[in-house]
Amino acid sequence: MKITLLVIGKTEESYLREGIMEYAGRVKHYMPFEMKEIPAVRETKSVPVTDQKRKEATLLEKFIGETDVVVLLDEHGKETGSVEFAGFLNKQFSAGRKNLVFVVGGPFGFDDSLKKRADHLLSLSQMTFSHQMVRLIFLEQLYRAMTILRNESYHHE
Repeated sequence: MKITLLVIGKTEESYLREGIMEYAGRVKHYMPFEMKEIPAVRETKSVPVTDQKRKEATLLEKFIGETDVVVLLDEHGKETGSVEFAGFLNKQFSAGRKNLVFVVGGPFGFDDSLKKRADHLLSLSQMTFSHQMVRLIFLEQLYRAMTILRNESYHHE
């Protein structure tokens, strides 16, 4: 199975880019992984939020295949612990899925069309994180889940 992390916009802060590269490299030891940065929608100050979300959805949908399992990282999604998240991944692996796509949307969330297409909505926390920080937090959790599945010593309970 291949995992893709789709994100809107570039990671601006160097310290976040370094962390993202570190954890993306760790994840690649376990499975094929790629992060795709989709250019942010420009000139958004005068554009209604619904239009901006629709434009972002159109951009993101170009990178989602018909048979991909799509998980939106959304504040209204299901919260899980690290062990439960590892179990979710294991279930996807066992189902023989080819592509699992996690999506981080823009600052206003997701258009309804993407929510309808999604197979799962996942929340990383009740707290709010910047969209750039979510990338690093998610990758650390993805790495942690892989170490849990392999009974490696990274995760402690």
